[in-house]
Amino acid sequence: MSKHLGMDIRVPIECDNPSIQRDEEKCIKCGQCKNICQDYIGVHGTYSLEDTLDRAVCINCGQCANVCPVSSIHETYEYPFIQEDMKNSDKIIIFNTSPSVRIALGEEFGMEDGTFVEGKMIALLRKLGAKYVLDTNFSADLTILEEGTELIRRLTKQTKPLPQFTSCCPAWVKYLEIYHPEMRNHLSTAKSPIGMQGPTVKTYFAKKMNIDPTQIVNIAVTPCTAKKYEIKREEMCDAGKYLGIDNMRDMDYVITTRELAKWAKEENIDFTSLKDSKFDSLMGEASGAGVIFGNSGGVMEAALRTAYEIMTGESAPINLLTYTPVRGLDDVKEASVDMNGITVNIAVIFGTKNASQFIEKMKTADKKYHFVEVMTCPGGCIGGGGQPKDTKYQGDLLRAKRIAGLYNRDQSMNLRKSHDNPEIQQLYKDFYQEPMSDLAENMLHTTYIDRSKELGK
Repeated sequence: MSKHLGMDIRVPIECDNPSIQRDEEKCIKCGQCKNICQDYIGVHGTYSLEDTLDRAVCINCGQCANVCPVSSIHETYEYPFIQEDMKNSDKIIIFNTSPSVRIALGEEFGMEDGTFVEGKMIALLRKLGAKYVLDTNFSADLTILEEGTELIRRLTKQTKPLPQFTSCCPAWVKYLEIYHPEMRNHLSTAKSPIGMQGPTVKTYFAKKMNIDPTQIVNIAVTPCTAKKYEIKREEMCDAGKYLGIDNMRDMDYVITTRELAKWAKEENIDFTSLKDSKFDSLMGEASGAGVIFGNSGGVMEAALRTAYEIMTGESAPINLLTYTPVRGLDDVKEASVDMNGITVNIAVIFGTKNASQFIEKMKTADKKYHFVEVMTCPGGCIGGGGQPKDTKYQGDLLRAKRIAGLYNRDQSMNLRKSHDNPEIQQLYKDFYQEPMSDLAENMLHTTYIDRSKELGK
C-alpha cells in the first residue's frame, strides 16, 4: 500500500525533500499542485509510484507551493538552523543575495509590486544578524565569464557538442539528468552563481578578510526552492577540497524570499521603515548583466554582451544592451546574432515541459542551435518557487512588473557588462588567473550524472 495519496489527486512529496514540505492538515486536495507539475513542469504523470517503489520524483522547483491556495505546500524551512548558529559567537554569518529577491521582497510587506528594495533588503539582513552581506550578482558576472568562455570554445574549437545549454537553474539541470541524460554533454559545466559564490566566499573572501573559513556560515537568499537541493549535491564541496577541510560545504543554507519575510515578521521588524544599507565592499559589486539574471532571457543577454566583445574585439552594439528578442513572457523565444562571421542561433525557454518538447524538436530539425537558455519557473527566477505568492492572481501582469524592475535597474547602471566588473577582474588577477583555468575548472565547474533510474522501470 502506498504512503502517498493517489497521483490522480495530488503531487506526492517525500518527507525528506530538501526543498518543499506538505502540512497534511491544511491540504484541501484541490489538485492544483498536480496540474502545474503535469502541465507545465512535465514531471507528474511521467512515472508511476509502483515503478519507483513508492518514491516521488521531484525536481525541487517549488511551483506546486506557489499555486497551493492554502499554503499546505511550503518550502523546507532552514532559518531556524541559522538562528541556532547565530547563538554561537564564534560563527561568522554571511548572507549572499540573488537578483530576484530584491525585486519581490517588498510585496511581502505591502509595497507596490516590482519595487526595487535592495537597500532595505540588505538592512534587514544586517538587523537579523549578518556580519557580511554579499551580492550573488557578483557571481552572476563570474558565471558569464566562465560560461561565455566555454561557449566560445565550443563554437571555435569544437571542444564539446552544440548547442550549449545554460546550467544556472538547478531544477532544469535535475530535469535534464532525469529525462534527457543523453544531453548531459550539452549542459554548460559552469556552476550556477550560487554554486560559484559558495566556494569563492570560503576561499578568496575568507583569505582577503583574514577569516577562518571553518567559522563561516554561508547563506544564500534566493527566489528558488531548488537551490536548497542544489547546495546539498555531493559535488558542492570544492572549497573544502581546496583547503583540505573534510565535510565543509560550499554553501551551508538557503532561505527563500518568502522565508526571509516570514523570519522578519516573526522578529517584528518593520521592513518599510528600515534605512537603506549597502553591500560589503568585497564581492559586493556587480554589473547590470548580473542584475538581469533573474529574468528569463537575462542569462542569454548577459552572455551575449560578453561573448560578442571577446569574439569580435569590438564593443557590443547598443541593441545587445537591450536585446528585445530574448525578453518578455513568451515561453519559447529564438533569435540569431552575428559574431565575427559566425551566425549564432539562440533560444530562450522557460518551463521544463517546454524544454523537453524543444529538445525533441531540435533533434530532428534542420536548424542548428548554438546556445539555449532554460529556466524552470514562469518568467525565470522572478517567478521562482520561493517568491511571494500571487495572492491577487495577476499572473503575467505581476511577473511583468518584476521583470521590468530588473531591466530598469540594469538600464540605470554605468557598469552593464560582466567582464568590465573591476572586482571580477581583481578576482581573476588574485585567485582564479583566467576563465577556465585549472583552478577555475576545479572550483567553478561541475559534472552531471544520469538520474533516469529515478523513474524506476
